[in-house]
Amino acid sequence: MNRMQNFKNGLIKDNPVFGLYLGLCSTLAITTSLNNAIGMGVAVIAVLILSNVIISAIRKIVPDDIRIPVYIVIIATLVKIIQMLIQAYAPALNSSLGVFIPLIVVNCIILGRAEAFASKNGIFDSALDGLGMGLGYLLAVLAMSFIRQLLATGALSMTNPFDESQVLFHLQLIPEDFTISMFSAPLGAFMTFAFLAAALSSYKQHIQRKEDEAAKAAKIAAAQAAKAAKEAA
Repeated sequence: MNRMQNFKNGLIKDNPVFGLYLGLCSTLAITTSLNNAIGMGVAVIAVLILSNVIISAIRKIVPDDIRIPVYIVIIATLVKIIQMLIQAYAPALNSSLGVFIPLIVVNCIILGRAEAFASKNGIFDSALDGLGMGLGYLLAVLAMSFIRQLLATGALSMTNPFDESQVLFHLQLIPEDFTISMFSAPLGAFMTFAFLAAALSSYKQHIQRKEDEAAKAAKIAAAQAAKAAKEAA
């Protein structure tokens, strides 16, 4: 598989949330606003890229029997650094995300990519894989936050993560009398996730059917060409 194909797979085909069903705990919990989604998404991207790069760089000198503890120590260190930066420069975002920032340590996406990809590939490929998977996670949480915030509040809004008093935009699209508060609760999170996961699964099945039909047509065409060549001979 070439680099670009692997990168694109993380966005859609092997999307970590809707395709591989990883990191669902934090995804369902924090997707109540666009601010939360962007904050968590950027944090996960940073940890994914840095952990993949470091693990790829040391993969040949880490003994196999202790590789998982080593990976966890590296990921935990990176998460702590990210958490301290968020606490220092975006305290409102830190308060909103709460315990889910340190829980990035046990996010299956991070450790999964470290074990499945970074430990077996070079630094550049591992960084690209981390970026693709991280962007896939960011797109997933943004999609869920968009739906949940819009249906629960009737508005789409975002504040400056470094200055919560500065509103970047606020669009009231649905009258308050027609909002569905359930979407700000856990049930709404599960319903949103189920809808988006089903939509992606349907899209993947459609693409697979088209590929199968193309392969079948190519096989028939090849057989006909071979038959015509045999008859001509």
